Amino acid sequence: MLRSAFRILEEDDEVMEMLKISNIMAVSRLRYNDHGVTHAKIVAGTALELLDILMNSKITPTTLRDGTAKSIDEAKLVVLFASYFHDIGNAVHRANHEFIGALLAKDILNRLLPKIGITDRKLIALRQEIMHTIYATEYNVKCLTIECGVVKVGDGLDMAEGRARVPYKLGKLDMHALSAISIKKVEVEAGDSGRPIKIVVYMDEYAGVFQLEEVLIPKIRTSGIGNYIVVYIHTPKRFEKFYPTTESI
Repeated sequence: MLRSAFRILEEDDEVMEMLKISNIMAVSRLRYNDHGVTHAKIVAGTALELLDILMNSKITPTTLRDGTAKSIDEAKLVVLFASYFHDIGNAVHRANHEFIGALLAKDILNRLLPKIGITDRKLIALRQEIMHTIYATEYNVKCLTIECGVVKVGDGLDMAEGRARVPYKLGKLDMHALSAISIKKVEVEAGDSGRPIKIVVYMDEYAGVFQLEEVLIPKIRTSGIGNYIVVYIHTPKRFEKFYPTTESI
């Protein structure tokens, strides 16, 4: 089911064009990082990896617990579709793009979900879970499901060096841009039983911390899965825990 859904997303003209226009709005006009199809794929892959780590730690997806999804595959569909659609609101405007994106996604989901056998009341339930996830990627909106949380954190983790180069080359020289290009690599792996998600951010300058403070950590704090996450930073001179504390190890 997940493979079929991915193929449908990749082959759908409306989805691809929405992501293309979102990127034009975000990168060409506002000098933000990539918000197009490459970003959508990275977020989807990271979010699904985060979900797998949590499930391997015996943490049940919320949609499965509450019965809005009837299988692991359906819970993963929520993550996949939300990852692809979480930025399409940028095709209208950056302001309130999470809310706009959730509304735009409704008709697209009504059209695409039946192609993978999701119909009737099941379609309504999964559609609303996906719309919740898109809306709650906004910094200050609290995620109410595990599925939403992994998409929100996955979004915040797309910050390695190469992803920040386009706005930098276009002339964006603010602290966000300079901090972002300091980050070289982000690794996600299984942690321990207390905090099963371990994130290590590699940076060549401590300036990269600004990106974590302004982008990643605010998303973690409203993701609903912050208690499952530990974040470390790795620079040429130090390796230390950054979240939930900044205490050196």
